[in-house]
Amino acid sequence: MEITLTTPALLFPALSLLLLAFTNRFLGLATLIRSLKDRYASYPNQQVYGQIENLRERLLLIRNMQIFGSLSMFGCVLCMFLLFADYTEAGKYVFAFSLIMMLISLALAIREIQISVKALELELNDLQGTAEK
Repeated sequence: MEITLTTPALLFPALSLLLLAFTNRFLGLATLIRSLKDRYASYPNQQVYGQIENLRERLLLIRNMQIFGSLSMFGCVLCMFLLFADYTEAGKYVFAFSLIMMLISLALAIREIQISVKALELELNDLQGTAEK
């Protein structure tokens, strides 16, 4: 396979957008955690506690999504440096590493979305229970 200096550069826009999306998810989650903490402090109940546990898991996933996304970006930059220094074989392996890191990051994002849906289901169940009373 022929790899040039522009090959890893093709991932930069995708990685930048992914990292931005992950950061936005993190910021939204931080706001939600703070509001749920206040809500739980004033009115402790099992539904809010379930949400807090759900958020803890999501927070860890988002952290790992950002780490693997950053490793992918780091690998792309390192790959470009290696290709620039004419270490083509090493550049190929580093580029493969970058792709694997990106795949892991995306897999974690899929898992985080699944957990996010569970959190919304908790809210809907609470809303439905309140409406039926």
